[in-house]
Amino acid sequence: MNAPARHAPTVNEYATEKVAIQAHGITATLGNVEVLHGIDLALQAGRWTSVVGPNGAGKSTLLKVLAGLLPHAGQVVLLGQPLSSLPGRSRARQLSWLGQNEASADDLTAYDVAMLGRLPHQPWLAAPSAADHAAVQASLKATQAWDWRSRPLGQLSGGERQRVLLARALAVQAQVLLMDEPLAHLDPPHQADWLGVVRDLVAEGKTVVSVLHEISFALNADAMVVMNHGRVAHQGPCNDAATHRALEDVFDQRIRIHAVAGQWVALTR
Repeated sequence: MNAPARHAPTVNEYATEKVAIQAHGITATLGNVEVLHGIDLALQAGRWTSVVGPNGAGKSTLLKVLAGLLPHAGQVVLLGQPLSSLPGRSRARQLSWLGQNEASADDLTAYDVAMLGRLPHQPWLAAPSAADHAAVQASLKATQAWDWRSRPLGQLSGGERQRVLLARALAVQAQVLLMDEPLAHLDPPHQADWLGVVRDLVAEGKTVVSVLHEISFALNADAMVVMNHGRVAHQGPCNDAATHRALEDVFDQRIRIHAVAGQWVALTR
């Protein structure tokens, strides 16, 4: 079967591009168990990289380390600067985070939750500026959450809530966005909408890194990091045969990657 026509960068093309996030010798421990083992990684700027692998591979732990949310050994470099050396507000303006099962006060309106994404841009105790309101409106509309902007978060469904939390992450207008299982609770049409949002971000020059269980969605990315047992098993373009083989290997040959209707999909055996 012929490969899809959509172009993804070759390895040589990646080598000439700027790096948004680098990880050097990263190890991390949870509950006295080492779950990441000496990871070295370079994620290209202006690209969408998906992080995939079986349960327990260390995907979410790696993403939290890259976001500066977990203690670790080794070094993370964000946009050319050591993450540990960046002041909190500066880091929060450059890197936006959307985690699994994000908590937020249920009595806050959807609009107020999205406005939390603007805090790194606001002086202490200052009222939101016109730019803050414009960013929140744009983010809520991008996630199709504008219509319930006045509703408390506690009155929203799981999928509606997830779209508001995504709007909060978008409202930061950060250069780098890290998302852990962003498709949770979203129905298929809104999963497709999320894919459109990510493509728009990359078209603007933003860098997106997402942990996904939905392998067929993950294959739409520019590049893929395949993890297993707390290590990077493979990193490469999503349309590369070596990436497909690595995916099949870490899932014990229980999936196969095929080209269907112009895109790569993962089918169970």
